[in-house]
Amino acid sequence: MKLLAAGVALAAGFVALPLFTDRNDLLNLGVQIFLAVVLAQSWNVLGGYAGQINLGHAAFFGLGALVTRVLWVSDVPLALSLGAGALVATAFGCLIGVPAFRLRGAYFAIGTLGLAEILRITVGNLLPEISTIRVTELASYDILPRYYLMLALAVLCVAVVGVLVPSRLGLGIRAVREDEAAAEASGVSALRHKLLALVISTTLAGLGGGAFAYYHVSYYPQHTFSPIWTFDAVLISFVGGVGTVHGPVLGALFYVTLKELLALRWVEFHLIIFGVLFILVVLFVPGGLVEAWQRARRLVARTR
Repeated sequence: MKLLAAGVALAAGFVALPLFTDRNDLLNLGVQIFLAVVLAQSWNVLGGYAGQINLGHAAFFGLGALVTRVLWVSDVPLALSLGAGALVATAFGCLIGVPAFRLRGAYFAIGTLGLAEILRITVGNLLPEISTIRVTELASYDILPRYYLMLALAVLCVAVVGVLVPSRLGLGIRAVREDEAAAEASGVSALRHKLLALVISTTLAGLGGGAFAYYHVSYYPQHTFSPIWTFDAVLISFVGGVGTVHGPVLGALFYVTLKELLALRWVEFHLIIFGVLFILVVLFVPGGLVEAWQRARRLVARTR
């Protein structure tokens, strides 16, 4: 209940933020944090709870962005464009899901990364020109609807995972992660639960990509298929606490804030710094900030 109350208070604070400031830099920072939550939480469903380390997450994010952008600039309503982008991302995930899940461990990770790179190169060759919003949209560009859309998606992702985890489906997904053979022996279909986790993960990623396409004025289409989106999602999840509901939220707040601070002075070294941070987290605090907080609480309790 404490975590739920903290989450509600945090969301309420972000909702109220535009009422107290009109600084676009702060609102843009909020959008970056919300996008990081969406990316990490959507990856966490498949990578954290189902135990399938997907290194091709950028493919679903990119498809959502591409489809949403093409439809939206063609005067299709934003809600329909977002839905279509999420649907295409999910359909692609289902298409590759069955053959991809025949691979295990590192082979699955490398296979998904390869598929995402094939898609990135294909899109880059077919759509080499920059994608820019209409002049009328550019003249009336307003950060507020983008801010609230990304915030709503971040809340949706956290809520979906929060409802999923204690459900029967969530228990089945985690059982597959812990021991696939034992899960099958107890009547839990490993393939079915991995596919359901993939559907949820790709749908949320597609929605996040669509919101990104609505937020950005211009970008190259292949940019949203870059592996950096996958690696950001993995890093944020592990730093915050992979396989937890609130870990990706903590990780997003920490990652985006630190990234912005590093960009002010050590922009050339921030990738190295985050790489070292990731290694340290995996080696010494595999549960991320969530585990570090729990350790600190236990230490305080023992010293009293």
